[in-house]
Amino acid sequence: MSTVTASRPSAVANEASAQPATPVPTVVETMTMAGALNRALADSLAGDDRVIVFGEDVGALGGVFRITDGLTERFGEQRCFDTPLAESGIVGTAVGMAMNGLVPVVEMQFDAFALPAFEQVVSHVAKLGNRTRGDVRPQLVIRIPYGGGIGGVEHHCDSSEAYYAHTPGLTVVSPSTPQDAYSLLRAAIASPDPVIFMEPKKLYWSKGKVDTSITAELRRASVVRQGSDLTLVSYGPSMPIALEAAAAAEAEGRSVEVIDVRTLTPFDDHTVVESVRRTGRAIVIAEAPGFASVAAEIQARIFEQCFEFLEAPVRRVTGFDTPFASPKFEHWYLPDVDRVLDAVDSLHWEDN
Repeated sequence: MSTVTASRPSAVANEASAQPATPVPTVVETMTMAGALNRALADSLAGDDRVIVFGEDVGALGGVFRITDGLTERFGEQRCFDTPLAESGIVGTAVGMAMNGLVPVVEMQFDAFALPAFEQVVSHVAKLGNRTRGDVRPQLVIRIPYGGGIGGVEHHCDSSEAYYAHTPGLTVVSPSTPQDAYSLLRAAIASPDPVIFMEPKKLYWSKGKVDTSITAELRRASVVRQGSDLTLVSYGPSMPIALEAAAAAEAEGRSVEVIDVRTLTPFDDHTVVESVRRTGRAIVIAEAPGFASVAAEIQARIFEQCFEFLEAPVRRVTGFDTPFASPKFEHWYLPDVDRVLDAVDSLHWEDN
């Protein structure tokens, strides 16, 4: 473990440290998203001895979702360790460590459990770089499992991404595949700026091929399905619904393009705008309530930059503006294929 230094790292030093110090072996294999995140953490710990992982039950237990399984055994209690049940203290400690040259990666057990630390995130994590004119740029990652689809209750299935995306100074990321989970987490840990890493819980057990040599650029959306009639824009937990709806719409004669935003802020306008200007129609899909949401922001940006290209209003398919539903009723709350297809049908098609 690196010795903590008293001097504050400069912006130049932080930029220079953005790449892992030691290369790690390349692996290509099928993994769950949980396994891909675990591999990303292990490779980051192995590649840079400044990286430290901590949070509630992340040590011997391996985290409530087992994302940190085996890390304490492999790297020792100084590199991956448990904390008290005090989220504000966890993030406050991470800020101090980052100010002194370490790279903390902290886990919030569930989305709403992170709210006691929100003041630390907004007042310190997000503002330190600006407050010090770039002399102190806290290099840290806050991992937050979020979203529904696991039969949980409120406080365990919230979608809190809009709070963080609204806060200048933060990069907010949400992967939807095992490959992106690995590559984006490695990029987040290497980033010289603070990253809120939103992990869709219901996708932890989804599987896909992961190539650890593939790198990802933060702030770049991905076109995961090409089409010419309509653009579906989504991220994180709603991406499987977007892809399923695109396939169903294709069976009905619509050619649908699907964009995975991946980084919610800073937002990749170029990829989304280029697609919508070509297709002329757009639907934004997200689990979070629709009012004052990330989906609403994406919708507004499309209207502002694509208005003269649109054949129909931009639609949103989101969670409802209510507290999260109980497990028995969450399937009514979450966006599904039928709701997306209803939105597709409303887009002023000539054959309607």
